[in-house]
Amino acid sequence: MAKFKCPGSCAGSTPQLEIRICPKCGNEVELFSIDAKAECDRCGFTVFNDIQSCIQWCEHAEQCIGFELYRKLVAERQS
Repeated sequence: MAKFKCPGSCAGSTPQLEIRICPKCGNEVELFSIDAKAECDRCGFTVFNDIQSCIQWCEHAEQCIGFELYRKLVAERQS
């Protein structure tokens, strides 16, 4: 039996830093490509990343991250 490898993983890749501008106060907010969100240091506003989580497309997502975390992330995305 072949060893399972996550089809969405990028072995050896380094998270990329992106600078976003806070829409509330104009401060620069650092977001890494693996972060879903970050809080502005100046005003506390939550700035979201445009990443697409594997739970949206991968048939193995629940198996990879576990039932509880999978259900939590699905619920967060729906709210």
